[in-house]
Amino acid sequence: MSQNVKAIKANIREKIWRILEERKVSLPPKPIIGRIPNFIGANLAASKVARLKVFEKANVIKVDPDSPLKSFREIALRHGKILVMPTPKLRRGFLVLNPRHIPLNRIAFASTIRGAFNYGKIINNPYKLPRIDLFVVGCVAVSIVNGIRLGKGGGFSDLEYAILLEADKIDREIFTIALVHDYQVLRQPIPYEIHDAPVDFIVTPTRFLNVENRVERPKGLYCELLSNEHKALDIVKNLGKCN
Repeated sequence: MSQNVKAIKANIREKIWRILEERKVSLPPKPIIGRIPNFIGANLAASKVARLKVFEKANVIKVDPDSPLKSFREIALRHGKILVMPTPKLRRGFLVLNPRHIPLNRIAFASTIRGAFNYGKIINNPYKLPRIDLFVVGCVAVSIVNGIRLGKGGGFSDLEYAILLEADKIDREIFTIALVHDYQVLRQPIPYEIHDAPVDFIVTPTRFLNVENRVERPKGLYCELLSNEHKALDIVKNLGKCN
């Protein structure tokens, strides 16, 4: 990884975490540093995503497990959507939540991480996952110019995309929505690397935003760029592309 790009990304993360705290729009869990931050209005942004045609048409949605997406996960389950959710740091692969197998009065609980482990099915073989129609992701920051998003810095979101692409569970043009606070949207391009997977669309509590000039997505899993931590994951081993 280019140290210069890595440093720029780290500076952007620190800036956004600071802004969200200073402007008092962040919500627990705290501290938000090192996390995909929860924020005031995440529930409003979630309800806006549910009004989109791509949401209506989707049967299976890959959604992140982070706090600001809790409301979205609940809404999606109530709309009958099957959710594919990565387990923390992909240590146990993915969870698949089928609302038909969740009692109606347990949907809210199932949309939490603990509840997802209770009601979801753990799948550590990417070839056994359902085909996915839509991505909804959380971010620390996202650029409206080129669609590059910044997560916590561990590279797991990009790895999830690459695994699902290699397993033929998505194609490169999978429609990807970032659900964020307005303060997390940058009006300048974020520098990126070959493995970075950009978003197409941004939803905030107040706005729908089309990415202006989305950069090309990765063509697959770049085994030579994987960290030892990533290579050791069962989900990566079971993919069978980097052995």
